[in-house]
Order: sequence, then structure tokens, then C-alpha cells
Amino acid sequence: DEALAALYKAKPAAKAEVEKSAGYGCFTSFGISFFVGGAGGRGLVHDNATKKTTYMNMGQATGGLDFGIKDYREVLVFKDKATLAKFIDKGWEFGGQGGAQAAAGGKGAKAEAAEVTSGPIVVYPMTKTGLAVGVAAGARKYWKDDDLNK
Repeated sequence: DEALAALYKAKPAAKAEVEKSAGYGCFTSFGISFFVGGAGGRGLVHDNATKKTTYMNMGQATGGLDFGIKDYREVLVFKDKATLAKFIDKGWEFGGQGGAQAAAGGKGAKAEAAEVTSGPIVVYPMTKTGLAVGVAAGARKYWKDDDLNK
């Protein structure tokens, strides 16, 4: 709810996009980077048709001119049912990022490029708190949380 509310406040048109989509995912993550970085997080994916929620994990590794600490949220919007099902059943990997953030206590400058803006998934990253600057290449992997989905 928090991630969706933040997205709708920052980009009101996203609400209609989420409602018309096959489903959406909301993830929270914390990461540290100094040339090489890593992040981990948890989230959920909601199927709009079945109303089913699946709990998932996320891990990320980066390398490049990237320095900082970030606590961020992201919302993924799935444009079609097949992509949503594949993401939930098999996980998903993608990467590449760039941006500059300076925020503390939810206040400050925040700017990140959406990692995927066309294709079957749209990603809306939102920095909650942190200080980071740089450009990095990396990979992100999502997978089901077997313990929470029993």
C-alpha cells in the first residue's frame, strides 16, 4: 500500500495503468555500493484477475561507478497475463541502472530512471532514504518465497 500510494502521489496517471494491468508487484530493498554493490529485499506480486497475492524475494548485484546506501521501493506493472505468470512461476532477471539520489527521512532530491519502460513490465523505482550517485551495470533476480507461500 505504501509503495502504491507513493507512486500515485508522484505520478497520478500510474493509478489507471496499475488498475488496467494484468497485475503489479511492490518491492522494498536496501543496498550498499562502493564500486561493487548488493541489495536484497522482499515484496509481493498481485494478480488483478484472480486477486491472488504471491510473496517474493529480490536480490541484486552491481558493479561500476556506483557509491552509496539506498533504501528504496519499486512498483512493477505487468502489461499481460503471460508475463505475470512467468514472473511468478520462474522468477525474472534484468539489470542496468543509473541515477542520483540524496534523501533523508523521506525528504530530498530523488531521481532514478525506470529500468524498463517498454515491453511487458514497467518498473517505477522510488528512493525512500539514502545517498547514492553513479552509474552501474547489474543484475536483479526475483523469486518466490517458499516459506510465505505455503
